[in-house]
Amino acid sequence: GWAAAAAAAAAAAAAGKGPKMSIPRAEARFKLGPARKNPVACIVLGMAGSGKTTLMQRINVHIHENQLPSYVINLDPAVGTLPYGCNIDIRDTVNYKEVMKQYQLGPNGGIMTALNLFATKFDQVIDLVEKKADELSYLFLDTPGQIEVFTWSASGNIISEMTAYSFPTVVLYVVDTPRTTSPVTFMSNMLYACSIMYKLKLPFVLVFNKTDVASCGFAKEWMADIEKFQEAVSSEQAYAGSLSASMGLVLEEFYRQLRTVGVSAVTGDGIDELFGAIDDAAAEYHRVYRPMMESKAKAKQEREEAANKKKIEKTQRQMDAANKKGKHAKKKPQEEDEDEDEKFTACGSA
Repeated sequence: GWAAAAAAAAAAAAAGKGPKMSIPRAEARFKLGPARKNPVACIVLGMAGSGKTTLMQRINVHIHENQLPSYVINLDPAVGTLPYGCNIDIRDTVNYKEVMKQYQLGPNGGIMTALNLFATKFDQVIDLVEKKADELSYLFLDTPGQIEVFTWSASGNIISEMTAYSFPTVVLYVVDTPRTTSPVTFMSNMLYACSIMYKLKLPFVLVFNKTDVASCGFAKEWMADIEKFQEAVSSEQAYAGSLSASMGLVLEEFYRQLRTVGVSAVTGDGIDELFGAIDDAAAEYHRVYRPMMESKAKAKQEREEAANKKKIEKTQRQMDAANKKGKHAKKKPQEEDEDEDEKFTACGSA
């Protein structure tokens, strides 16, 4: 995965046209930072049209109204205009249209390559936020609307890992509530949410947006009572109906571990509950996920120490062998001299 981002950066450097970027060191990527309480990093994900950008605008309004010092990072290089102010913008570093033009890419390929290029500088973003960490309450990362570009790419993995290793991190998955009233569409969204949760391995908050258009009560009922969902999906005659019914049974345990919040990005309804869920998920990060990361970092350190020990032992053996060979080489000419002396003595006696 890391090779993909490195290749993109190398291609830009070789072309001599793209932004000059250096690849962050591996130790910078995997180094586990101190156990901080602030800022709580929120990676905001959502399908195109889910209202993610409008929700980010509402969040921006909320943090200013309640005087919650926060950093906002825009990771979408293709967005035309942002309805909110951000502290760090990928568009200031990478020109999305130039990337498409130089490498002859389509829209999705251009976004992915731009994000890969920005990921090579993300260690500097982390350093910048760490300098302000004690003053910040939250850190929001707004991802591209093409969700698969972030969730299944090398750059998304790099950014999420580096963020989680530095700050308590939460994933906000935004769902378009009016479009999930169909049981089959609802199940598709839940399956995608489940895959993201287990891929990123971070605390997860399911955000049902646009509750001013349609209440999310039906979704919460389907998640709490599987029989209600089975009744709703029974009217579906196609194979997708039976598949959704079966997957509903599989995801029952997933629902129990999930935080769900209904919000309206337009009216601001449910925003307080959203921030409460974020704080609760941050507590889970410290309670469950941070020990897992510490264990992973400790195991990695032990592996590195064992590998270094083997290298030292191998080098020592090679040095001992070289010294032994050198002593033998010095001793041999001396023995030849002694033989010559013996021959000379024998000749003199004769």
